[in-house]
Amino acid sequence: MGARSLSHITEKLERRFALGVERPWPADEFDTLALEVFAIQFEAIPAYRGFCEGRKRTPSTVSSWHEVPAIPAAAFKHVDLCVGEPEVVFRTSGTTRGGNRRGRHLVPCVSLYRASLLPPFESYVLDRSPVRFVSLIPSFDQWSDSSLSFMVGAAAEAFATQAHWFVDSRGDLDEDGLRSLLGRASSSAERVLILGTALALLHTVERLEAKPIEDLPDGSCIMETGGFKGLDREISRSEFHQRVTAATGVPRGRIVGEYGMTELLSQLYEPTLSEGAGASGVHLAPPWMKVRALDPVTLDEVERGEQGLLAFFDLANAGSVCHVLTEDVGAVVDGRVRLQGRVQGAEPRGCSRAMDELMASRGSGS
Repeated sequence: MGARSLSHITEKLERRFALGVERPWPADEFDTLALEVFAIQFEAIPAYRGFCEGRKRTPSTVSSWHEVPAIPAAAFKHVDLCVGEPEVVFRTSGTTRGGNRRGRHLVPCVSLYRASLLPPFESYVLDRSPVRFVSLIPSFDQWSDSSLSFMVGAAAEAFATQAHWFVDSRGDLDEDGLRSLLGRASSSAERVLILGTALALLHTVERLEAKPIEDLPDGSCIMETGGFKGLDREISRSEFHQRVTAATGVPRGRIVGEYGMTELLSQLYEPTLSEGAGASGVHLAPPWMKVRALDPVTLDEVERGEQGLLAFFDLANAGSVCHVLTEDVGAVVDGRVRLQGRVQGAEPRGCSRAMDELMASRGSGS
């Protein structure tokens, strides 16, 4: 196995992703692909193989994606998990432990990432065209290790009439340029899509509030992601959305929340464009991703609708490890994920134990 096997499964997955997100996949189809990818990752990544063997889970003993061991997201800070040589390395935004502890997602097949990100983006963020992209996220040229910048750039290349970038790699906003463009857009019929992290949007809104933008074309919308980590004050999501609407004129029902992370190549979106503002806080995964809520100590799946640690099985991660355990808390009902935030305080015991096992396996699995 290895690069040739990855190439084969990647081609298969890309064709399947291209069919879109509208219909769920049959359970047996997902399992077949999940087990094929697990066999490749088990063979090609020594640390992951040792971790799985320690849990007595191998390609010959598992029969469903549920049984494939999940690694903690924190593992991407300590172990390079990659099938073959990476084409690009994405890094997490940072950590209090210093730059050398930033997570690294080594991606050996960028075309698979592109194939996975475009259909959900088109379905949940774009409901009409044409659209002009206005990005408060630095371009990939400026932020070449950011999976989010890559995503926005790939979506712009596929769907935008034009793309404009108003925040640089230092986080500086070109307010004059932004106001000028949005002012011109207000007098045209071409709708605008504003994209930004929640923090970047809040800082932008604070600059715009003294003189709000008026009369953006009907159908303009906003995609926001990331939450408010690093903010020195509290603000509720409801207040945030009210201020965004007041400053930009974009109604709440046209603000789409995106949930993603460097360690996962697929994203989840709020279905607000199709279901309205009442869908705020609910995120939908593409059919090539499964989500479960797990008990933080035992890592057993909790009852339907109960809160737990979110674990994701993402087939877009075919080149690294598909099954990832996060420290994000949420509930899952019929594939709809309601996020509650991150675990507060100490690392969950289940994550800590899994991380210890993975680090121990590096010696025995290499």
